[in-house]
Amino acid sequence: MPGVVSVDELAFYEPYVDESIPFIGGTSGETNSLFTREDDTLTGKGVQVAVIDTGVDYNHPDLKHSFQGGFDIVDQDDDPMETVKTQGMPTLHGTHVAGIISANGKLKGVAPEADIFAYRALGPSGMGTTEQVIEAIEKAVVDGAEVINLSLGNTVNGPDWPTSKALDKAVDKGVVAVTSNGNSGPSLWTVGSPGTSAKAISVGASTPPLSIPYLITDTNRHHETPVQQMQKASLWDMKRAYPVVDVGLGREEDYDELDVNNHIVLAKRGLISFTMKAKIAKEKGAKALIVYNHLPGEFAGRLEEPVDLPVVSIEKEEGERLAKQLETNDNEYIRTIYRKEEDQIAPFSSRGPVTHTWDVKPDIVAPGVHIDSTVPSGYLDLNGTSMAAPHVAGAVALIKQKYPEWTPDQVKAALMNTAKPLKDKKGKSHPPHVQGTGRIQIDEALSTETLVYPGQVSFGQWLRTDSRLEKHVTLTIENLSDKRKKYTVEPPFEAPDGIQWKVPFSTYVEPGEKKDVTVSIDVFPAVFEEGVYNGEIIVKEGTEEIRVPYIFFVEEPEYPRLMSFMFERVTAPDTYHYEVYLPGGADEMGIALYDPDTFRFISYLDMENDLHRGMFEKNIEVEDVPGGIYKALIFASKGNREDTIEQMIYLGD
Repeated sequence: MPGVVSVDELAFYEPYVDESIPFIGGTSGETNSLFTREDDTLTGKGVQVAVIDTGVDYNHPDLKHSFQGGFDIVDQDDDPMETVKTQGMPTLHGTHVAGIISANGKLKGVAPEADIFAYRALGPSGMGTTEQVIEAIEKAVVDGAEVINLSLGNTVNGPDWPTSKALDKAVDKGVVAVTSNGNSGPSLWTVGSPGTSAKAISVGASTPPLSIPYLITDTNRHHETPVQQMQKASLWDMKRAYPVVDVGLGREEDYDELDVNNHIVLAKRGLISFTMKAKIAKEKGAKALIVYNHLPGEFAGRLEEPVDLPVVSIEKEEGERLAKQLETNDNEYIRTIYRKEEDQIAPFSSRGPVTHTWDVKPDIVAPGVHIDSTVPSGYLDLNGTSMAAPHVAGAVALIKQKYPEWTPDQVKAALMNTAKPLKDKKGKSHPPHVQGTGRIQIDEALSTETLVYPGQVSFGQWLRTDSRLEKHVTLTIENLSDKRKKYTVEPPFEAPDGIQWKVPFSTYVEPGEKKDVTVSIDVFPAVFEEGVYNGEIIVKEGTEEIRVPYIFFVEEPEYPRLMSFMFERVTAPDTYHYEVYLPGGADEMGIALYDPDTFRFISYLDMENDLHRGMFEKNIEVEDVPGGIYKALIFASKGNREDTIEQMIYLGD
């Protein structure tokens, strides 16, 4: 058709699931208003915020005053109510998101007088398609939205995915787009679309002030084991000691001849899902379940459905240490101690960067752990970057109330420039592709006198065989004050060998004006090891410092070589259609078929070479393979890395 530039297959989206608000410098006190240094009273009044989600329970007493309308993309009508039981699996996600932004009753949102317009793009069970999400974005823009919140996403880390491009277009129209970064952390390269949108504000999750559980044993009370709560499991809230039993992999047969009633059980990750481990443990009478990793490092687990049992995860090393302890002491007890902590990156929060463009994501982080908000017929606390993004959308509503003429770039810069940089428990700063510029501070964003944008930069990729190469980035410095200001740009003082920086001399910017400055980095890649490098450029005026994180890569980054595999039967005899997303293309890609019980190799369903980046799709004929369920191993290689996806597929009528 004339005007069609590209055609993309539909992907499926799901939601990434009032103490946090004062914590980030937002609404406080009985007035429900935020007072800035200039004595502005800000509540988000009159700012139109579009919530693209599962709909909103607009009858909720805390939301009925904020709700101003919207549209149901799923049913194509003007009633964007959450899915109810008569329509399918009911939902609550959009109501929770809307409450964080603009609840105004028993619960107070970040911007309690902002106008909420709901767009139901995700239907029963919280699922929706690319087409529905894009239609909701277009409808919100046409309806005059000033802010769009999308607490949803898929697993495709690609800058050119249709929803990401749609958000970029919305920003071009003057709309500030806020999106969750995803819940697939702590591994890098896990940010999914639309969090990969270059122009949107992508938000990761941090922790508000929380009481964090640590485990100790009776025989080793000086060693504290940190735990991660599993989503959709009951909260770990142990008040006394309980005996602990090692149940191997936590399968049904692993409990033979074991009495775990009123015990805490320890299980190794693998073979069966977390949900099955939890259900079996509960059925056997366990008090709680600890799952330890089968690979080095921490992991953020999630149950597929709610299970009324406390379930936590611990690192491989901690689990093996505890299992060894239990071999020598079959009467070991676990106790829980609680410590107050805040401003930690949530382990489930997806990390960047973005494939192909190497953009830094997330842009910022906000509280996304144990966030209380509205749900149909009540209140509930939830975890996820879905909960972090509406904190930022509410902050944007406050900024737009104070500065209605500001562009999306200015709003984004105000939040990024004033964010609080976060450190891990060892005091080491998180890189920008984990935290962006840090955790938002709304009061600081509203009071800043300088904007610098973009708020963080990527210098892209060098190969070690490249000759010395200089790259440039343009920073815009905007003086919001009523005084002439002198700015200096300072590169990292501890730059490693092989890097030379070029920055401008002092730059004067008049009141209310802006000026572009060029910063150059000259890298000699041969002296660097393969990997990712980051640091900070500092824009300084007097005692004020604005950090602009940067990132660059030497050699082909270690991003996953494939993601998002789909396989289905089509109408032609013995014919199947598959799709796989290749973030950087592939030298080789194939689908191997195995017996699911014996893991015996059966055959290759397909083999391809020299594939382009993006979504690859193909129809294949499968003959001489009996019908049934098989394990498919999808593999792709590029450069010196190969990655795989395992998936059960069905062949036959």
